[in-house]
Parts: sequence; structure tokens; C-alpha cells
Amino acid sequence: QVRLVESGGGLVQAGGSLRLSCAASGRTFGHSFMGWFRLAPGLEKEFVAAIKWSGGATSYADCVKGRFTISGDSAKNTVYLQMNSLKPEDTAVYYCAAADLSSYTVVTTRDDYYCWGQGTQVTVFE
Repeated sequence: QVRLVESGGGLVQAGGSLRLSCAASGRTFGHSFMGWFRLAPGLEKEFVAAIKWSGGATSYADCVKGRFTISGDSAKNTVYLQMNSLKPEDTAVYYCAAADLSSYTVVTTRDDYYCWGQGTQVTVFE
């Protein structure tokens, strides 16, 4: 079983930046993809970004392209989400997730992720 712990959330003014971290422990060899999702009040949990450990391929939601960057450090079993030019609509609880699939393309479907962290709150104010 993989255990995921997020950190780095907080309160930031619009236009600012935050860097989220997700540390994986336990059976870390059982996750070929790592993803970030977010849940805002009144909305469904949505895909933000994902990375394939082998090769480093990435995928982003259109609403964050050019502003967010996902990266990973395999030696530390940690994935990061650098968030720049933050907007109030980015306010949400951000969740890290792990998927273990054989896929040539980056997995972006929420239901394909089997392990989730507890979430970290990101609040962006004007």
C-alpha cells in the first residue's frame, strides 16, 4: 500500500505562487503515474496535472497549462506541483494520487487513481 502525504498549501494573493509537495511511502514501486486533482466547493474533483514516472511525460488540464508545472524526484519518491500566476478560481483542496497502470499516455482519469492523499488547502484571494 502506498501512503501519500501532501504539503505546501496555504493562503496566497492572486498572481502569487505556491509549491505543493506529495511524499510517497510504503509500496512506492506500485505507482507508475502520479497526479494532482482538486476539489472546489460545489464542484466535482477535477484533474489538474499528472506525470509518468518512466520517461517523465506530463499532462495538464487546459485551465492550468502555462501556469502550473508538475515534476517528480524519484529518489525522494516525491512529486511537486509548482503553481504560478494563481487565480481565485484555483482555490480548492488539492489532492495527490497514485495510479498503477500500463499506459503509453499519461493517465488523467480520476477513477484510474487508486491511492489518495488527505489533501492540502489552497486559497487564492484578490
